[in-house]
Amino acid sequence: MSDSQAKQKLEFNKLRKRLRRHVGQAIADFDMIQDGDKVMVCLSGGKDSYTLLDILMNLQKHAPIDFELIAVNLDQKQPGFPMHVLPEYLSSLDVPFHIIEKDTYSIVKEVVPEGKTTCGICSRLRRGSLYAWARQNGITKIALGHHRDDIIETAFLNMFYGGKLKAMPPKLLSDDKTNILIRPLSYCKEADIARYADYQQFPIIPCNLCGSQENLQRQVIKDMLQNWEKKFPGRSDIIFKSLQNVAPTQLADTNLFDFVGLEQNRIQPTAEHNALNDRFIETSFAP
Repeated sequence: MSDSQAKQKLEFNKLRKRLRRHVGQAIADFDMIQDGDKVMVCLSGGKDSYTLLDILMNLQKHAPIDFELIAVNLDQKQPGFPMHVLPEYLSSLDVPFHIIEKDTYSIVKEVVPEGKTTCGICSRLRRGSLYAWARQNGITKIALGHHRDDIIETAFLNMFYGGKLKAMPPKLLSDDKTNILIRPLSYCKEADIARYADYQQFPIIPCNLCGSQENLQRQVIKDMLQNWEKKFPGRSDIIFKSLQNVAPTQLADTNLFDFVGLEQNRIQPTAEHNALNDRFIETSFAP
């Protein structure tokens, strides 16, 4: 083995350990997977879902609990979609899998005017199909491949375009209360996932349902965050940490905090309070 090959292998091992550590930590922090769970890994053919399945399969072998994995792909009947790729890849792995066939492509093209963004309705149709299959097959957890950057981008999308402080939670109960969604890659950086997928040479299937759609709002946010990261390395880490460190009293949501009732908790200042305040001023501004 040449020096360059040895270095590349070392870098890959470090990357794999980092991703496994991040996934394991996210699972522990949010209690994502319990003993006896049947986890459906949603496989799209993209780098994120391939990486998710790969890491979960490894953790399954070493985890102190027993849980099942089943890889599920939704074939949306997109023209030119290489239907053989995922079955061939999954057949080479020691994991059960299922392909759901549902023509959501025709619905999207029929409903969305030419040139308009299709991601919204496409994701809703895809989500509905996957949720239904999960309910019918005893799935206890649905694992999605969203990573840290997806979560940050969603937070800014909701802030800039939706007027909400809202992101993607690592663990979520669906609106109909029948499915629990987990995002084990929540602590993983997209750049690490991209490098890992490249190392592993996953058979990536591009999403060509809607074309590249470079002017999507998400792409605008992604470009903004990437520029910030170049100018101020580590900023994305700080932004993600802020999503884990929320102070409701310092925001302005009357549903989240009882601003109206603050007067009821107020106490009358005493001589002791005044003395402490004077002492604070003296010590803070002493020459």
